[in-house]
Amino acid sequence: MAGTQALRGAEGKSGWKAWRRARVKMLGLGTLKLLAKLYARQGKVPDLAIIPNEHFPFVAELEANWQAIRAELEPILRDRETIPHLDKISPDQARISHSQKWRAYFLFGMGEELAGNTQRCPRTAELLRKVPGLRSAWFSILGPRYKLKRHRGITKGVLRAHLGLIVPRDWPNCRMNVDGEVVRWREGKCFVFDDARLHHVVNGTDEERVILLFDFDRPMRWPASMLNRWAMALLKRTAFYRDARKNLKRHARARGADPARDAAIADAMQRVGD
Repeated sequence: MAGTQALRGAEGKSGWKAWRRARVKMLGLGTLKLLAKLYARQGKVPDLAIIPNEHFPFVAELEANWQAIRAELEPILRDRETIPHLDKISPDQARISHSQKWRAYFLFGMGEELAGNTQRCPRTAELLRKVPGLRSAWFSILGPRYKLKRHRGITKGVLRAHLGLIVPRDWPNCRMNVDGEVVRWREGKCFVFDDARLHHVVNGTDEERVILLFDFDRPMRWPASMLNRWAMALLKRTAFYRDARKNLKRHARARGADPARDAAIADAMQRVGD
């Protein structure tokens, strides 16, 4: 079973490349699993599925400014056809999403600011720069009547936050289950969760759900904090990162977009998820 899962996303590769990719992935996941135990022990926040906002002072300011963030989002949504679908760019995301109902507009990727996009969202970018250890940030756009399969992030060294911006009126039927704990989005409300735990998303409404999604380093003591920085640097060298980069460049050529900007956006794809 593990071997089968490791081969997902390797479709279209030669037999040798598919085998090599599967072996590298299994080795990497094994290493990250061992590191996860250390991260949990040396974390400065509770090892919970949903971590209380009181541990993250920057959350209050994001919630207080959610309407300003939404105002910057609205012009972007009017041009939504230029926003890429995740399953067409990241091979790893094809495991959980096989429909053109999930888009992302990137602001930060793997610690790098995408200046072409943040210029359109200056207040949002200003607030995100205050998040300690920010890795990636994007507007995540999930279509109506759609589900994302059960999945987990690849490292416990990074936490994920969701800030509700556009939530369906029938909000109780738009939810996420994180390791058995159900949470629902509300406009102007933020929650932080452990992306390394199994979770899945259901939008059982007739309306779109849009959030500001961002990843940041789990607060940890040394040496776990140092090991996490090394692990994240190595992740950028994986096939999943490189394949996403190539696919996004192909998307840029098809759309006539700025290749330099979209090459930077591709850097964010290494940890895409919802």
